[in-house]
Amino acid sequence: MPLSLTVLGTASPHPRPGRPCSGYLLRGGGAEIWVDAGPGTFAELQRHTDPERLTAIWISHLHADHSADLLAAAYAFAYGGMTPPVPVRVYAPTDCARRLAGFFGRPDVRFLSGVFDFRPLYDGHTVRHWNVRLTSRAVAHDTETYGLRAESQGSIFAYSGDSGPCDALGELASGADMFLCEADTDRHRDGEQVHLTPEDAGDAARKAGVRELYVTHVGPTLTRESATARAAAAFGGPTRAAREGETIPF
Repeated sequence: MPLSLTVLGTASPHPRPGRPCSGYLLRGGGAEIWVDAGPGTFAELQRHTDPERLTAIWISHLHADHSADLLAAAYAFAYGGMTPPVPVRVYAPTDCARRLAGFFGRPDVRFLSGVFDFRPLYDGHTVRHWNVRLTSRAVAHDTETYGLRAESQGSIFAYSGDSGPCDALGELASGADMFLCEADTDRHRDGEQVHLTPEDAGDAARKAGVRELYVTHVGPTLTRESATARAAAAFGGPTRAAREGETIPF
């Protein structure tokens, strides 16, 4: 089965009616991987799969708009009758388990071990789930953050996470069939490059030689339409806006 991506949410920095924050379901090669868990995405995940089927959860960074629905999943798995057959592996920055335990007022993270198996990410982290190989690279943001490259049976998917311009984006996206890339900001503030402009996203896609660019995580100073048009002009190739509910095979 080739890779496919189902868009669960794209909003930044907060959810909106009908538009959760960042979250995606990556499927193929026998695996089902929830990529980022922004607010509202756990409910949308249930439209497309049984959460008990998840092979893994992958979290780019611990800002709430990418990770807060891990709490919803914890309640569902521990108390809501959705307990997976084995604890779901969660690949995330090092502090993820402690922060999640903090929501429950618990100083010890071991009580989560019945539902989650936390594995810390690092630059160059590589793991295989069935026939899907996941590679994480540290990208430029204002906290520990990773982008993702997934490969299966000749298909390549790349995801920027939240990132400013950096060489790691090109390495992640090199030759990708689909590059899912944030375009959060209209323009860079002086001395600050923690997100991408649409032109940055398009330029990264062009330099990486990707087949198709999908624009996501568009911030409140932009519209999806304008961000996508600007990214397309810089890329010069097929460019679309990621939209909630769509499944994209590649």
